[in-house]
This record gives sequence, C-alpha cells and structure tokens, in this order.
Amino acid sequence: MRKHWSLADMPALTNKQVFITGANTGLGFEAAKAMAAKGAYVTLGCRDSSKGDQACEKILRVVPGAQLAVQPLDLGDLASVRQCAQALRARLPRLDILMNNAGIMTTPLFRTADGFEGQMGTNHLGHFALTGLLMPVIEKTPGARVVTVSSNAHKGVKLHFDNLNFEDESAYTPMRAYQASKLANLLFHYELARRLARARLDCIATAAHPGASVTNLGRHLASHWAYPLASAALKMALNPPRKAAWPQLRAATDPAARNGDYFGPGGPGEWRGKPVPVAAAGQARKEAPAATLWHMSASLTGVHYLEDT
Repeated sequence: MRKHWSLADMPALTNKQVFITGANTGLGFEAAKAMAAKGAYVTLGCRDSSKGDQACEKILRVVPGAQLAVQPLDLGDLASVRQCAQALRARLPRLDILMNNAGIMTTPLFRTADGFEGQMGTNHLGHFALTGLLMPVIEKTPGARVVTVSSNAHKGVKLHFDNLNFEDESAYTPMRAYQASKLANLLFHYELARRLARARLDCIATAAHPGASVTNLGRHLASHWAYPLASAALKMALNPPRKAAWPQLRAATDPAARNGDYFGPGGPGEWRGKPVPVAAAGQARKEAPAATLWHMSASLTGVHYLEDT
C-alpha cells in the first residue's frame, strides 16, 4: 500500500454513487467536493436542506457540472434516519460509498428525539441505524464501502454498557461523552468489517480519523476564554479542513484499502500530515465489547442486520 497519499492519487469515480452525512460543512463538505471533482454522483446528507443547497452552490462554483443532490437527514431522530434511508433506497440504483461523517462534539447534555444521550445518539446510534437501513442497496453494489469517521479522542476511554446513554447523568462530561461516541464508532467499524467478512459480501468497511483541524465541530468550545487564541494558533499549525479530509477520502477510494483498514494523518501524534494506515487503541479492536455494542445498538434503534447465524 502506498505510504504517501494525496488527492492526486484518488482514482476516477465516474458513475459512483456516494452518500455523505453532515456534508454541508467541514470535512464532509471537503469530501463531497473532492469526490464530485472525480466524477462521483454525491448526495449530501444535511439536517437543514437550505444549507445543503448552499453547499452545492459552493461546490458548483469550483466543480462546474458536479453531480449533486441533497437529502434531509437528522441523525438524532430515528424517524428522520428511516425517511432518509427509504428515500435513498427508492432513488439510488446502487450505493458505492456510504461515508458516515457527521458528528457533534462536547455538547452540553441533551437527549435526542428517541431519548439517547445526544453525542452517542448522533455520532454512533444514528449511523448504526442508517447503515443497516441502507444495507439492502449496499449489498447489491459490487465493491461498496462503508466509511466510518472516528477521532483520536477514542483513546483512553472505555464504554460503560450499564450507562451507555448516561442514564446516570451525574457521570456526564461533554468530553467523556464525545470520547465514548468515538470509541463506539470504531467498535462498530471493526464489528461491521467482521460481519461483512462472515457474510462473504462484496463490500468492505474502512475507517478514518482527521487528526486535528479547526472546523465548526468545536463550536461548543468557543465560549472558553482561550478559544480565540487557541483557534488562531491551531489554524496555522494543523491541517486545514481540505487536507484533514484526506484520511476519510483515502478510506473511501484507495483501491488498495482492505476490509477493516483505519487511516489517519502520518505526522507526529497523528495530528497532521498525509493519510497512512494507523492503529486504533486496543480497546477499539476487542471483539467482545464490539459484539455487545452491536446487539445493544440493534435493540435500541430497532434496526437489525448482518445478524449472527
């Protein structure tokens, strides 16, 4: 596998169908723009359709003739997830790349429409359900990929299955909940890879993390007195969003990527640099908690797929 990778290495994506969650801003927007430039038909999943339309207009200014569509999606509402999946299944003849990109970070405690802790519900459970509901079209697409976007923040935390949604609210801190949701992303990724392999489907699961980049993902930190100074310094030191999206783009398009691969920046601490294969924390690769999380996620969302036989 090539050690150094950039957008110049991304293959043509002509006739490929791509769906990206959270694609109107940040890394999702950059991924949508890059794949549209390679000829893919990109559907942008967005909570606010008007913002999705604005994102399409921005992409069209730099990629004239880009093939784009907007699909409403609120990952914090399973009814919206089901409506989105139903619409995509009806409209798309195939789905080559599902990029589970959307996320929220370090929010105050809130509950989703279905009563889940906000960050776990949006970052993991919404994507778990979406992937399952789109599996019928993914399964019939040769060489399809499911890309899960996680974070280096998954390290140094464990999931507490007896308090997965912080039913005990006294244990809640914004960063701890964010870290837990990002660990859940990777546990899901590796378990999905295992289940796809067992089912012998012509589909792979890959994952990526962007390192560190200043996007609006960190908007809930903006009230801290040091945020303006830190943000300005980080913008100079870290990958801009355009390059921070490269790991997930490599995960989505590198022909050499294999089922279960995980990509991140190759620089010191995986903070910045060109995307390379990286290692997840050991906790993320353990099969027992991954299986437990899968079964809990299926029970909580009511979406069952790739079940053990």
